[in-house]
Amino acid sequence: MGLEERVAESCINGHKADCAWTVSVHTFSDITNISPVVFLHLLKECYIHGTCKATRKFRALQQQVSQALCNSPEPGPATFIVRCLYVLPIFGVYSEGFSHLIISALRRHQKTTVNSADSTQAKEIAAYLFLDITGGFVDHDEKLMVKILEAFDVRLTDIEKAITQLKAQNEHRFDTAKTVIEQYIFAMIDSQSYMTAVSLLEHFSIRQSGESFLLKMIQNKEFKAAEKWATFMGKPMLCLLVQQFVDRNMLKSAYDTIKKNDLQQDFPDVYLAMEAGYSEKVDELCERYSLEGFLKTREPEAGFVHSRFLHLKELVVEDIIWVDEVDGLHKAICHIEGCKVVGIDCEWKPNYVKGCKMNKVSIMQIASDEMVFIFDLIKLAEDVPDVLDSCLTRILQSPGILKLGYNFQCDIKQLAHSYGELECFKHYEMLLDIQNVFKEPKGGLSGLAELEYAALDAVVLLQIFHHVRSCSQPTDVSEGHDKIEWKSYIVSHMDNPKKSKKRPTIKKETESGANYH
Repeated sequence: MGLEERVAESCINGHKADCAWTVSVHTFSDITNISPVVFLHLLKECYIHGTCKATRKFRALQQQVSQALCNSPEPGPATFIVRCLYVLPIFGVYSEGFSHLIISALRRHQKTTVNSADSTQAKEIAAYLFLDITGGFVDHDEKLMVKILEAFDVRLTDIEKAITQLKAQNEHRFDTAKTVIEQYIFAMIDSQSYMTAVSLLEHFSIRQSGESFLLKMIQNKEFKAAEKWATFMGKPMLCLLVQQFVDRNMLKSAYDTIKKNDLQQDFPDVYLAMEAGYSEKVDELCERYSLEGFLKTREPEAGFVHSRFLHLKELVVEDIIWVDEVDGLHKAICHIEGCKVVGIDCEWKPNYVKGCKMNKVSIMQIASDEMVFIFDLIKLAEDVPDVLDSCLTRILQSPGILKLGYNFQCDIKQLAHSYGELECFKHYEMLLDIQNVFKEPKGGLSGLAELEYAALDAVVLLQIFHHVRSCSQPTDVSEGHDKIEWKSYIVSHMDNPKKSKKRPTIKKETESGANYH
């Protein structure tokens, strides 16, 4: 049921407040003669009287605004939106949310329709808006200002042109464009809004803040902003960043920066130490830089895995396929259905802000012995939810396919939270959590296998399973190492933890389990 239908149904049931919303929504169908102020007032009325939750409400309104922009408001969609942004601050608490809403609606509209004359006019107005924001005449959030610059593609020359026109009108409020921008960036730095400052420097291609800016970000523990800035500035600044990380005993951050920016030749000691798995080279590095207290990985005990690490070269995979459309989805599922055992791993962006909603699971990796399929769940769930639901049901609820995972409960819980409307994540058949096979799992998958690329977590599960299966009945078991009876850990059926409080039934010997010898 769409937004208007839901509201109309409420009106029929006698909710008068929603009637005003229905009228407002219908008004959006023709905005050729509506001023930005009236448009934003109607948007506010829709939001206030809406009955659904905030997220759905914003999405529904975003869709309405996108459709309204297709009706050619005068003088053009982009110009109309930037004028809305000028007057939005008068709406107080609704200003920030509505500004992001209408900008995202404009970007969606621009993907299908571009009007060069409208874009040019909107860019000119956006340049004036930027100057009014930096001058304190219009009150907008600093993060939003970066979005405005990006959405309307406002560059240094556009700001300079706006200043020239203001001076021609005897308005000498501003100096040069670069001076205005730099002064605002320094204000952002003083207020410790480092990411905004970095975004502005990148957008306007200004490269003269130097080492002091980088050091200030590191001192204030703004490491993401520091890395973004150093990457933009180039190799010398990146080298300084790595050296600062090493000096502060942040070897993991140093390693990530080296690998991401291909600086192996500049820092071979750090790089090789991390590649070696924190062993002898790490000791050497700690001694060289007088580092103390760095956690050294304990050598794994000799046992059924022969005290060896699993490296990428051992993972024989024919192909890694990204799946984000319906044809690729069908092909992937057909391949997976022909497998007896697959590894499954999920990824999502963590949210460290207390009280904020958890992010959705973004990708699911399903690996066979030959191939890895990486499913873009967010896009598939948005584009073809029914097809995705049907396809994943055939895999996740199949009693004939053994699904391997690591800390399955966490993935299952997150999937249910992210896509509770899909039936495929309501219950599962034939699961084996590799974590349960080991008595003392430590450090996630890295405690079982030292990986060079985390994207192959699902493949690693298969390799671990093959080792476990081949060693489940050892001829010579040393003292302190028990036989690994992996089949006793197969969960034949598991319901969505949100739907059922019953503990999963575990069968020690299942008919299906006998097929995986």
